[in-house]
Formats: sequence, structure tokens, C-alpha cells
Amino acid sequence: YWSHCGTTRARNPQLGNPPIKTMADVANLGKEVVHRGYTALKTNIIFPGDPATVHQQGFGGGPGTTDQIASKAMLNHIDTLIGTFRDAVGPDVDICLDLNFNFKPESCKRIAQVLEQYDLLWLEMDMYDPKAILDVKQSTTTKICTGENLIYMREFLPYFRYRSADMFMIDVPWNGFSQSKKIGDLAQVFEFNVSPHNYYSHLSTFISASLCGVLPNVRIMETDVDALPLKDELVTNVPEIVNGYMKMPSEPGWGTTVIEDIARAHPLKERGV
Repeated sequence: YWSHCGTTRARNPQLGNPPIKTMADVANLGKEVVHRGYTALKTNIIFPGDPATVHQQGFGGGPGTTDQIASKAMLNHIDTLIGTFRDAVGPDVDICLDLNFNFKPESCKRIAQVLEQYDLLWLEMDMYDPKAILDVKQSTTTKICTGENLIYMREFLPYFRYRSADMFMIDVPWNGFSQSKKIGDLAQVFEFNVSPHNYYSHLSTFISASLCGVLPNVRIMETDVDALPLKDELVTNVPEIVNGYMKMPSEPGWGTTVIEDIARAHPLKERGV
């Protein structure tokens, strides 16, 4: 699925993608998702404008950093945002909304209830208490997803035992391929579907596709569509995606290799704190 749909355009206008200035731009983006053949999209809480912004209070820096409350205005905005996407993509393209760490369970409940009318593929959230997410899940018919910040089977196990969510994300680079396979197999024991958490490089996309190829319980795979052109230049092969489906790699190893000379020519610059 097309991940960070609109989020990247709001955060990184320098990439040269169409801006997100109005809800009409959100609708046009939804139509672009359909036109390019993707079967699903995932977005964050985007505020169109000039410049557009993304709600990220759970990560510090700004009003509401610690309270993690969804105000009535916030609920109305989320309703409008997801409603605009739903009208644009129609009933057959799935929509996911990622709340990250931005809200407490009480607010997540209210957001989930507002979104029931839109039949989301999932509402995603992160909390380190499995019972807190279970509390949200039991309050709504909206499907819940979590797991992208969990490491190794030991951290996933209580979430599986409590049946805290409807499906789970596995971050393959963080966990490593071997442990990710074990987590996926453990999820299968508990009858859960999983999805690779993949907002990284093309190499990560190929590795995530390899995980999908060896697990029986994959729901869908994530990929970021809007990105720097350098992303394509860094590897020997780029993912082949046709009508929303990635062709499984047939090259040796992961199916692509980092071109180290190009990587060295673009060293990471330090960022301020």
C-alpha cells in the first residue's frame, strides 16, 4: 500500500510533488492512488495549508505534546480528512490512518468511533501497554493495528496473548529477517495477520517482500511512493510494482544491491537537535 500518503508531501515540499494546500488536493491525491493502481493507502493526520502540516504531538515539540488529547476540533478534522479520501478512492480501495504515539487510549477510542463509517483497513496506534490497545479495540468496530515499535517475540507475545489488536506490523530492519520470520510464525499460531513495517529504502522493500514470500499470514505490504530520486539510484534494481502488487525478486540474495560508490557520494549530514 501507498504509505505516508500525503504525509510526505506535507512535510517535504522540496521534493516537488503537488502540494497539499486544500482538501481538494487531498481528494486529488486519493484519485492519484487509484489511477496508479494501488489497492490501499495509509496517511497521518494532515492539515492542508501553505505550508501543510502533520499532527505529531506524541513526538514532542508543540502544543499538546504531553496531554495526547483529541479535541472536538481534531475529531471533526479527522472525520473530514478521511471522508475526503474515502470519497476520492471509492469503496474498494482500503484506507489506513496511523496515529503513532499521538493520543491516549481515551482519545483513540473516540477517533476509532468517528471512523467506523469509513470501513478502514485499520487504525494504527502505538502503546507499550497491550491492555491499553485492547481497551481501544473493544470499544469500536474499526480494526486496530499495532506493533511497529515492538522488538523480538518477547515484546510481541503479550499483545498476541491479550489479542490486543486485529493485525500486527513487524519492522523487519529493526528485528532482523530471522526474528521477523519468528514473529510472523508466532502470529500465525495466534491466528493473526501481519504486515511488514517498511518506510525505508528499496533494499528494505526487497527484504520485506522476501518476508512476505515465506509467511502464510501476510495481510499487505507497506511502501513509500513519494521519495527522493536518489532512492532509485542507490540500488541495482528497484521494486517492480504493477497494479498495486510488487513482483517477487528473482535476483540472488535480496534481489537488489546497494551501490556503495553512490552511497559514499551522498554522506548523511548531521541534523540539529
